Amino acid sequence: MANTTEAARTVVVQCPFCSASNRVDLNRLASGPKCAKCGKPIHLDRPQKVTDKEFDRTINSASVPVLVDFYADWCGPCKAMAPTLDELAHKRAGEALVVKLDTEANPLTASRFGIRGIPTTIAFVGGKEKGRHVGLADLKTLEGLVSS
Repeated sequence: MANTTEAARTVVVQCPFCSASNRVDLNRLASGPKCAKCGKPIHLDRPQKVTDKEFDRTINSASVPVLVDFYADWCGPCKAMAPTLDELAHKRAGEALVVKLDTEANPLTASRFGIRGIPTTIAFVGGKEKGRHVGLADLKTLEGLVSS
């Protein structure tokens, strides 16, 4: 049974199947969160896709650090870094949220953050940018960005 004095740790993510917004309690991550609309599983042990539409809500509502990978499907270095992002998401599930934003499909957010080269990873804490890395990054670099 969860400790009732445990601090609330939540994130808002989109269901990859129906795109519904879901608030996920990270303290209950082991119970396997499901989408409130379609009932399909939400797996936070892998990067979540985000768009211009829900970017601000995802970043601002998270009570844990959020690492955003600004990428494009055609980008070779972005593809090379994908397994490292997967590993980070798996390793830090419940402690940090890893999201991916396709800069070609979502130019407004990419422009707002001055993304000039990809991959670019930005860590957000409390909705504010905490750190940034441009180019390929290893696991140690990414963990450094999301560490408190």
